[in-house]
Amino acid sequence: MEKLVIIPTYNEKDNIRKIIAAVFALEQNFHVLIIDDGSPDGTGAIVKQLQADNAGRLFLEERTGKLGLGTAYIHGFKWALARGYQYIIEMDADFSHPPKDLIRLHHACAHEGADVSVGSRYVKGGATENWPWNRALLSRGASVYVQMITWMPVKDATAGFVCYKREVLETINLDEIQFVGYAFQIEMKFTAWKLGFKVKEVPITFVERVEGYSKMSKNIVKEGVLGVLKIQWQSLFRNYAGRVKNENN
Repeated sequence: MEKLVIIPTYNEKDNIRKIIAAVFALEQNFHVLIIDDGSPDGTGAIVKQLQADNAGRLFLEERTGKLGLGTAYIHGFKWALARGYQYIIEMDADFSHPPKDLIRLHHACAHEGADVSVGSRYVKGGATENWPWNRALLSRGASVYVQMITWMPVKDATAGFVCYKREVLETINLDEIQFVGYAFQIEMKFTAWKLGFKVKEVPITFVERVEGYSKMSKNIVKEGVLGVLKIQWQSLFRNYAGRVKNENN
């Protein structure tokens, strides 16, 4: 019970069997926790069927209603910490995050000194695939905007393919994390960085989903824009000094 991959789902019946199979096909022994927000398409029921053949490594937490990405991950983080996992990884269900790169994210934390490893589109070797120009422009612009406002040395702050060491999630007060959309991803990385943990970006190729539909909305974008300002403003009044892990970061 060392490595856990958390996959939040809402209406992912087209992808869920394949993504679980892809993770379990890797040479390393990753466990998978699906957090399903009451998908009306039966995603949760499919996971229950798969559990019969994957006892002890496939888990399902079902919630009522669409409660948001951030709350799903917080739920998963607490679940993982309670069960002793050492490396906890966020990943989407739609294959935009290549399952084979789970090994590289874990390796960065287990063997390369990272406390948080980020599957990054915007470091050397990273890329996007099948993105329309306006989506690419929005994403790039968001990354530059986050760096300008927060001064955080992470080029892909909105990335959702992330590995955390247990110590990081134990140190962060998860109940203080405020946001549920892309700002959640920024807030988690920012908080880890401010606490002195080492964040390392690992280049990946992000592929636009082929099946299902995007969960992006205007509210999520708005939260990202305004949330960054709020995150930075509130940080000015918080004392991170007593919890800093590494004075060199």
